Amino acid sequence: MSRKRANGEGSIYRRADGRWVASVSVDQGRRKYFYAQTRHEVGRKLATAIKARQDGLPLVPERQTVANYLQHWLETAKPTVRPRTFVRYEEYVRLHAIPELGRLSLARLSPQHLQRLYASRLEAGLSPATVAHLHAVLHRALGQAARWGLAPRNVAELVTPPRSERREMSTLSPEQARAFLETAEGDRLEALYVLALNTGMRQGELLALRWREVDLEGGSLQVTATLQRTSEGFTFSEPKTAHSRRQMALTAPAVEALRSHRARQLEERLSMGAAWEDNDLVFANEVGRPIEGTNLIRRWFYPLLERANLPHIRFHDLRHTAATLLLGRGVHPKIVSEMLGHSQIAITLDLYSHVTPTMQRQAVEALEAVLSG
Repeated sequence: MSRKRANGEGSIYRRADGRWVASVSVDQGRRKYFYAQTRHEVGRKLATAIKARQDGLPLVPERQTVANYLQHWLETAKPTVRPRTFVRYEEYVRLHAIPELGRLSLARLSPQHLQRLYASRLEAGLSPATVAHLHAVLHRALGQAARWGLAPRNVAELVTPPRSERREMSTLSPEQARAFLETAEGDRLEALYVLALNTGMRQGELLALRWREVDLEGGSLQVTATLQRTSEGFTFSEPKTAHSRRQMALTAPAVEALRSHRARQLEERLSMGAAWEDNDLVFANEVGRPIEGTNLIRRWFYPLLERANLPHIRFHDLRHTAATLLLGRGVHPKIVSEMLGHSQIAITLDLYSHVTPTMQRQAVEALEAVLSG
């Protein structure tokens, strides 16, 4: 005996073979059907579908493979994450999850399937950190499947990903930092390197910086965006966290470097004429367009390190160097945390725990000086 609900709420009825069926209208007069052995189960599926439709989410097929679900999940996740993050999500799903798990039924996916996936990826040469990131993506995707009622549970919660060891950061000593800046003198991107060591700004934040965000008279700048490269080209996104959107005071050498850089850039702009593309970027290529991050590293940063006879570090290690130098000179961790744009001071203290012994020695010496009069 069939039973219809109010218009828009879907309908539930029992077939002659005893199975329960639910249906709900989707678009252009089409209906979506769900099946189950009990009325309660099919009602739960119907309620999930109606909620998804109200939230503007796609109604994915009930009998679906892991590949089908993950592709639908990516569509829903794209508007909720940063462009670069979505690129990583898509790569993890396309290159690793779907080839191994794609043909399996989503409803029958088990912890053993994920454990085998992680083991095979490690055998294929992926680092434990990369496999841990793959696990994080699948945990988020399968958690959504469970909330949508498409899977009985999030099986990723029952799997232990490989433990990833934190990569040791490489920092420049005060002497090396000075040698780096001395070698960079006269370089087209000298001001970028000066800012990196004087402010601890991220690479993407430096490359997204615009002149309207720089106050040379007041000696400060605003960090409002980060530059990212995606399959769709360059994008200017919100900084990594809410705290990453910040105002920073500039040192006198940083202001001077920026003044010289602006004068040099104006000369380039005049020489290029109509070919110059005005994006108001502080650090642009020879025609005013955004600088490609890989070009910055390979064409200019690494050769600069070689000329300075310095270790082969990452550009991000300039940020670590700035923080380490500040903390080592007794600057309060709260101030350093704000400069770096960390959401919590605990992140700063955890990242730069190697400076803690120096900070403790400074505290002991200060206390001795006070108590000894």
